[in-house]
Amino acid sequence: MHDLVIRNGIIVTASDVFRAEIGIEGGVIAALGHGLQGRESLDAGGKFVIPGGIDSHCHAEQRMSGGVVNADDLFTATRSAACGGTTTIIAFALQPRDGTLADIVPAYTERATRCAVDYAFHLWVTNPTEAVLHDELPALIAAGHRSVKVFMTGKTNWLDDLALLRVMEVAREHGALVTVHAENWGIHQYLGEKLAAGGFKHPKYQAVLKPAIGEREAVHRIASLAELIDTPIQIFHVSAPEAAAEIEVAQRRGVRVHAETCTQYLALSAADLNRPGFEAAKYVFGPAPRGSAERGSLWDYLKRGVIDVVTSDHAPVNFDAVDGKKRWGTEPNVDQIPNGIPGVETRLSILWSEGVAKGRITPSEFVALSSTNAARAFGLYPRKGTVAIGADADLVVWDGDRTAPVTNAGLHHAVDYTPYEGMVLTGWAETTLLRGQVVHDRGQYLGHEGQGRWLKREPYEWLKPAGHFPSGYDPFRQVVMHPDLQ
Repeated sequence: MHDLVIRNGIIVTASDVFRAEIGIEGGVIAALGHGLQGRESLDAGGKFVIPGGIDSHCHAEQRMSGGVVNADDLFTATRSAACGGTTTIIAFALQPRDGTLADIVPAYTERATRCAVDYAFHLWVTNPTEAVLHDELPALIAAGHRSVKVFMTGKTNWLDDLALLRVMEVAREHGALVTVHAENWGIHQYLGEKLAAGGFKHPKYQAVLKPAIGEREAVHRIASLAELIDTPIQIFHVSAPEAAAEIEVAQRRGVRVHAETCTQYLALSAADLNRPGFEAAKYVFGPAPRGSAERGSLWDYLKRGVIDVVTSDHAPVNFDAVDGKKRWGTEPNVDQIPNGIPGVETRLSILWSEGVAKGRITPSEFVALSSTNAARAFGLYPRKGTVAIGADADLVVWDGDRTAPVTNAGLHHAVDYTPYEGMVLTGWAETTLLRGQVVHDRGQYLGHEGQGRWLKREPYEWLKPAGHFPSGYDPFRQVVMHPDLQ
């Protein structure tokens, strides 16, 4: 006798679509079959049943420089996630430039006890001191934090090539995935100075400040560094087809470079920045939105698997607030406008509406992009990201036919706007289960603060290096293999 049986659903995984009942015991999927018996039952009403979404790029309650704060704390962000069909997030533990990871990770861990869905952290390195590299990172990775974030741009975040190599070396040696914000900091500085001198202050000039060429160059560079020392990486928020093309070329060479894009790059374009006055700041994020034609071509890279994860990069900053978009007033220089938009709750609906409903991807590809591939990449599979015996019963009854407009009033975050206001989407989460417990049903949040659990991530095969060094030198074993130097 199962605790709960989900009946009359069409199960969708990354590889299959089939009809079966799901038997749940102790928060875990215990059986898939027909005629299952349960103390309680949930009728899926002939709708899809999919694994809970995994948003592996989600900012919340993050301590940032300059007096800008996230509008969402870790409870409101994860409540919003649950109501959109996402049951796992990976947030960020940000090292202050003048601080240490050893001090800050416990603080983030304490804040996360309020999470409404399961969670993990990326260790965000802004200052790779000897202590961070040789003591803190190895210890934190061994404790179960299996991913590291680095920035190639940003005044308080960027790392030069030598620092990037040193962080990637530690991650390779201790078993963590390096995730990268890949844009060229020098280009941003140069164009920021020129735009300010020319009086170009409107937020729409973000599309000029952060051009695709800066992303393309940075992607090529970080892929080359990863290839040099045989280190798997994931490029965050790929926005431009030319950046995706660099990734594809590297993948063909055998480089372990993977990529995500975000729903804003599939649903918004540079035209959204071309709005009157400061209203356009609602669409300021990084990298900047690209042209409509470029947005469409990203689907080709998703379909071919060059980009294999779709996230929200949920970075909630209130619009009408002095600690949000208006931190430096309504006429700041274009490079002073705080980055970030909310999106964790709308992620799955946008991906389904723009993807499945328009015939660009299949339901199984939707599941892979929104859940399974992230679970594999970040050491959560098969506990998360699939509908299978032994997996956590993180499940969503998905109404692929429901069409409704997005309204900020109907969302469950703590942000004063959504950039998708009025956008009509097809495909919505009807019911969300976290480890077998219903936490959302038909727009109502039914879970509670602190229901989420931290996900300790053990070493996993996906991170195993290939063992190839194009320079002819293995810096880890101190072996020269160059054919002309033997």
